[in-house]
Amino acid sequence: MTAPYVSLPALPPDDLALSPVTGWTRAHWEALADRLLDGLLPYATPGFAQYRLPGPPSHSGAWSDGLEGFARSFLLAAFRIAGSKGRVGPELIERYAAGLAAGTDPQHPEHWPPIADRSQPMVEAASVALALHESRPWLWDRLDDGVRGRVVEWLGRFVGARVNDSNWRLFQVITEEFLASVGARHSRAEIDAGLARLDDWYRGGGWYTDGDGKKFDYYNGWALHLYPVLWSRIAGPRADPGTVARHRARLREFLGVHQLFLGSDGAPVHHGRSLTYRFAAAAPLWAGALADATPLPPGRTRRLASGTLKHFTERGVPDEHGLLTLGWYRPFPGVLQRYSGPASPYWASKAFLGLLLPEDHPVWTAPEEPGPVDTTDSVLALTAPGWLIHSTTSDGIVRLVNHGTDRLPPPPATDADSPHYAKLAYSTATAPDTPLGPDNHLALIAPDGTPSPRGRIHPLGCEGRTAASWHEAYGHHVETVSVVHGPWEIRVHRVDETHNGRVREGGWALADDTAPPVAESGPGWARARRTDGLTSAVVGLYGWGEGAGTVVAAEGVNAYGRYSATPVLEGTGPLLVTLVTLGTGPYAGASARVDGAGGVEVRFPDGVRERVDP
Repeated sequence: MTAPYVSLPALPPDDLALSPVTGWTRAHWEALADRLLDGLLPYATPGFAQYRLPGPPSHSGAWSDGLEGFARSFLLAAFRIAGSKGRVGPELIERYAAGLAAGTDPQHPEHWPPIADRSQPMVEAASVALALHESRPWLWDRLDDGVRGRVVEWLGRFVGARVNDSNWRLFQVITEEFLASVGARHSRAEIDAGLARLDDWYRGGGWYTDGDGKKFDYYNGWALHLYPVLWSRIAGPRADPGTVARHRARLREFLGVHQLFLGSDGAPVHHGRSLTYRFAAAAPLWAGALADATPLPPGRTRRLASGTLKHFTERGVPDEHGLLTLGWYRPFPGVLQRYSGPASPYWASKAFLGLLLPEDHPVWTAPEEPGPVDTTDSVLALTAPGWLIHSTTSDGIVRLVNHGTDRLPPPPATDADSPHYAKLAYSTATAPDTPLGPDNHLALIAPDGTPSPRGRIHPLGCEGRTAASWHEAYGHHVETVSVVHGPWEIRVHRVDETHNGRVREGGWALADDTAPPVAESGPGWARARRTDGLTSAVVGLYGWGEGAGTVVAAEGVNAYGRYSATPVLEGTGPLLVTLVTLGTGPYAGASARVDGAGGVEVRFPDGVRERVDP
């Protein structure tokens, strides 16, 4: 299907006096919101109750996907309407009012699917409720009584329904709190239970797991922290002050860390599910400002949020038709889940939450301030998710080393490896090859050549610049310790001595759209290099022998570019030490020495030494 042409509004000129880092101002955000809303118009059904976008349907089907298009874009429209105090073209308000009337009329051909137990309309109901609350003076208050009654009836099916035990509990909280705000039937017990469940999942340091298990990703920011802030706005005096204060304190702590997940070019670390929501990663930054729950100066908040939005717009997002496609930059199925439908990417609307802050708020008027990666190299151990975050100003890259998050339910449940959770490392400059490639993975190789999965990750500790974990591979115990410094990571792997087969380790998958990365290898090392100089390399420091490294090339499997290349090593030893690097700096000069007690002293290329004990 060829998308119809839409005349898209141009973005304003950069303002480098106010925003010396990105050049972006509130006007850029408003213009891009208008561009996204205009791009949807050709796909609206005649009554504006659904948006049927091109692309394969989700597992919920086209009917639900059409509701998703309305609800998620309604959230964006509500932020735009409320942020301008209704000073938008009246047609924007009118078409969402028309959509509400048609969608909630069971006799209308465009009516919405009902809310049922654990159904996708639950997700979309929360967006409808939020949008109605934030745009209340311009929409809800002006709907006729019949439409308001039907809206309440449709949303009211949430009361008493069964909800997935995850961030979905907050969809129920939001929807029923809106019902309470308009005097409709709701369950205070269900609202309280959803908020209490959130407390069950809190792991400290600003981190929630998304349901039981070790499920840490961007849902922590764009759902588990975001919805409590928005709930308190709906609840007003009905909200318990202690609960609100607790949520704000946790958000404040989280934002001190979340700012470290964004590279100097605005890219978020490419990790976790629902990555097609893209710049929704900026939503918690605005939420912190909105709730007065952020440690960040206002100029830094805008620099980080604008940098993320600008990062994607400079890389073809939205596309030439004004649409958010199912992918990362270009359409790319490797970042999708079964629930991803053509309108799913419009959860990115959450990034525009900052428009609710008035034009004279300091986040819009203060001069931009640099982000953390702009000014200093850093290393931070995050004990709750089991991650090391290390970044370097020389290349602006943020790297995440993973020794704690696999997104598996608690034992004995099992599941297949996901390339967005099972890897040893992720970054703002790379994506994993999908389906599972050799990148950032240590695999035992079966006799038939099949590499072992990582499976369940068992954390062993995360402190300073070191993190460790173990996993079981083909019945063998494999322990890995990572030590980071600058752009480098040294990994010490211990495989139980009953294993006598081959072992393979991959470095970062480097991708490019213009040409395949240059591949080079030699005895005990391999590297891939892009035309801009960015290099991924692996060097065997101990146990790998003198066997030649190789570079595994692939095409069409990486979100960052058409061509990808991963340097890999193969060996057989029970103790293996590897230098893994992503950047533009040197990687020669590293070494490892094993003492009689089994400890490993490692030396980084710049001479810094660390000891890794068994």
